[in-house]
Amino acid sequence: MTYLMGLDISTTGAKALIINEAGAVIAVANSPQPISQPKPLWSEQNPSDWWQGISASIRRALAESGLSGEDISAIGLTGQMHGLVLLDENGEVLRPSILWNDQRTGAQCEYMTARIGAGRLIELTGNPAVTGFTAPKILWVRDNEPEVYARAKQALLPKDYIRYKLTDAYATDLAGAAGTSLLNVAERAWSAEVLDVLEIPAEWLPPVHEGTQVTSTVSAAGAAATGLKAGTPVVGGGGDQAAGAVGMGCVSPEKIGVTVGTSGVVFAPLASYAYEREGRLHAFCHAVPGAWHFMGVMLSAAGSLQWYKDSFAPDIDFDSLLAEAATAPAGSDGLFFLPYLTGERTPHPDPLARGAFIGMTTRHERGHMTRAVLEGVAFGLKDSFTLIAQAGLPDEYEARISGGGAKSPVWQGIIADVLAAPLVNINTTEGGAFGAAILASVAAGAFDDVASACEAMIQTGDEVAVGADAEVYAERYEIYRSLYPALKATFARL
Repeated sequence: MTYLMGLDISTTGAKALIINEAGAVIAVANSPQPISQPKPLWSEQNPSDWWQGISASIRRALAESGLSGEDISAIGLTGQMHGLVLLDENGEVLRPSILWNDQRTGAQCEYMTARIGAGRLIELTGNPAVTGFTAPKILWVRDNEPEVYARAKQALLPKDYIRYKLTDAYATDLAGAAGTSLLNVAERAWSAEVLDVLEIPAEWLPPVHEGTQVTSTVSAAGAAATGLKAGTPVVGGGGDQAAGAVGMGCVSPEKIGVTVGTSGVVFAPLASYAYEREGRLHAFCHAVPGAWHFMGVMLSAAGSLQWYKDSFAPDIDFDSLLAEAATAPAGSDGLFFLPYLTGERTPHPDPLARGAFIGMTTRHERGHMTRAVLEGVAFGLKDSFTLIAQAGLPDEYEARISGGGAKSPVWQGIIADVLAAPLVNINTTEGGAFGAAILASVAAGAFDDVASACEAMIQTGDEVAVGADAEVYAERYEIYRSLYPALKATFARL
C-alpha cells in the first residue's frame, strides 16, 4: 500500500494528514496556530510557530497511524495564500509574516496600479492589485521598514517556508505564485515586467513548479525534526484553495467548488486561460498541471458566524444557534447582514468595507439575526457565482460543497436556495491537506494524473436540492446587491 502525506499551514492550524492510495484517511493531527493583530488592519503570524506546529503534527500523525517515516512515499504541501515571509542571507526570518487577510497595503496597491496600469496589471497577472496579495506587502516593507527590506534576500509564501525548513530548498507552486501579483499567469512564470516596474529583485523569488512536480526532498535536519525519512519527495502542492479544489475533485470545468471556511470561495476550473477584464474575479493557475481557474473570494464566511457566536452567544453551542435560525422564515423578516467584517475581496475589492445588520425592528429575535448571518454569507457567495456565470459556466455542471460551514444542513439548504443550484457533498472534509496528498500520489506513481487520482479517491454523497425558498431569495438578493453601493461612502468615512 502506498501512503501519502498532506501538510496544510492554514491561518488557524498546522495540519498533517496521512492517506492511502484508495483515499482512506489513516491519521490526522492539527496544531492550533496563534494570530496577532497588533494594529488596525494588521494580521500577522510568526513562521516559527508554523514550523513547531507542523513538526508536532507530523509526529502525532505518524504515531496515530502506526506508520514510520519510511512508509510515506511522497508529501504534498498546501497552506494559506498571499502571506509574506522575508528571510535574510542566512535563511532567518526578518519579521512576522504579513497574512492574506491583512489590509494595510492600500497605498501600495494604488502605487502598483498607477505604475503598471490597471488594465495591464490584470492582463499580466490575471488580477488587480489587492491588499491581501504578496507584492504590495513587499512594497509596504520597503516603504515602512527599510532596515528590514535592506536585509531581505528571499520572499516566500507561508507553506514554502515549511518546505524550506523541511527540505532546505527554496521553491513554490504555480497556484500559490499566481496569488502574489508577481506571476505572469498565462505564461506560468514570474513576470519580468512587473518585477522591473516595481523594482523587486527577481532573485528574491523561488523557482516555480507544477502541483505534482517534485521540488525537493526531506533533508536530514527536516527528518530529525519531524520523524520523516530523509530523501522523501516533496511536491509543489498548491495554495489552499487550489489544493482544496483537488480534494473536492474540482479539476475540470464541469465541477464547481463552493467552500464555506473562514473565508468563502467559489472555484471554477477553466478549459483554457482567461481573465475577467474588470478584475472582479481572480484568475489563477490551478494546482493541476497546465490548468487555470476563476475564483471569487469573500473574506468572512464561516468567520462571520464564528464572530457572531463569540460576540453575542458565547454560551450557546452552534447546533442550538442554528436550530433557532431554522425557525426563522427565509429572508429573516426583512433583516439583512453584510459580511464585510474584515473588508471584502469579491465583488467589492474594498479593505474599508464593513459588516452591518440592516432592517432591524422590534419583532426580530436572535433566530432572525442568526439566519440573517447565514443568508448574508450565502448572498456573498452568490456574488461570486453570478460573476462566474457571466464569464461562462458549462451548460451542465455540478456544484460541490465543503468547509466547516458546509457541515450544517440548515446552512447548506440556504446556500442551495440562494444559488438556485443543487449542492453535492463529498466523502472527505479534510480540504487542502487531502488535495495536497492527492497531488503527492501522482508524484509517487500511484496514479498517472490528478484526474484519475481524484476519480479513485473521492466519492460524492448526498445532494442538497433547491427548495421552495429560492424564489424568496432571488428577490432578496437584489436588495442585498443594492446595500454595498449605498453604504460605500459611509464605510470609508467610518
